[in-house]
Amino acid sequence: MNCLTRRSMLLRSAAALAGVQVVGLPRLWSADFRLKPGVQMFMFAADYRKDPAGTLKGLASIGYGYVEAYTAIIPNIADFKKMLGDAGLGCPSAHFPFGPADSTERLLDQAGVLGVRYVVSSTLPPRQAKGGNFADVLQTLNHMNADDFRRVAALANQIGESAHKRGMQYAYHNHNFDFRKVEGNTTGYEILLRETDPKLVKFELDAGWAAVGGADPAAIIQANPGRVRLLHFKDFSTITPPINELGGKAGANIVDLGTGVAPLKAAYEAARKAGVRYFIVDHDPPFHGQTTLQAAKSDYEFVAGLMAS
Repeated sequence: MNCLTRRSMLLRSAAALAGVQVVGLPRLWSADFRLKPGVQMFMFAADYRKDPAGTLKGLASIGYGYVEAYTAIIPNIADFKKMLGDAGLGCPSAHFPFGPADSTERLLDQAGVLGVRYVVSSTLPPRQAKGGNFADVLQTLNHMNADDFRRVAALANQIGESAHKRGMQYAYHNHNFDFRKVEGNTTGYEILLRETDPKLVKFELDAGWAAVGGADPAAIIQANPGRVRLLHFKDFSTITPPINELGGKAGANIVDLGTGVAPLKAAYEAARKAGVRYFIVDHDPPFHGQTTLQAAKSDYEFVAGLMAS
């Protein structure tokens, strides 16, 4: 599955996250877990569907401290939380399909049962795509103008306010299209930073997508103190010239962490100085001759090495 399939599943997911509240929810995002790298569950979605408990235990055996939930593949929250506990993994954040096609309150209900601290939108379309299929969604995202980004900012503020009332924090996850210039020299991402409430809307900065889009992830963190709370690591074999459309062209260049040219070390150092708490591997498949866990191990070693330096 490539990055397009991932976004399609997120945007079209109607997964019913069933389950009941269990004791000890704060442990899913406690300080102990963030001392180690985390990993976005999409990386091992296929493995998780085949063997949920075994996959989580495999990630823990590598050394990961937590996962960032990918809610489209979790049919039952109670079972998922038990498996996390059995594996010794935390879950401080989760991606939900926020946007005009789904109910914010319904998704926040799910997040409350899951017990995460951060609720994240992988993408946040300004409006529902006319055709309703992923090609139409992709067309919308890749051709957003300045007013569209202002609509996204307004929606992000609304989600953030609802999340804040429930004791959670909303965060926006970027892609490469966010860094296209849409108004003079202003990018869509700059509009989002400027027009969202710093208290209600934080950012999960994907350093790789930012670099591919023509931005400097370290500079973003330094220029916006307190806004970036989670950092994603994705690497690319090339980041020049910039690619500002989400699609196969950029995704085809994804490689193992540390083997590409994205400025991940500089992004990490800036993030650490800025007080970012969560450092998350987000390596989209395919893995080019490796198993998922082999790729996850090499990615873990890269991020753990940064955290130990």
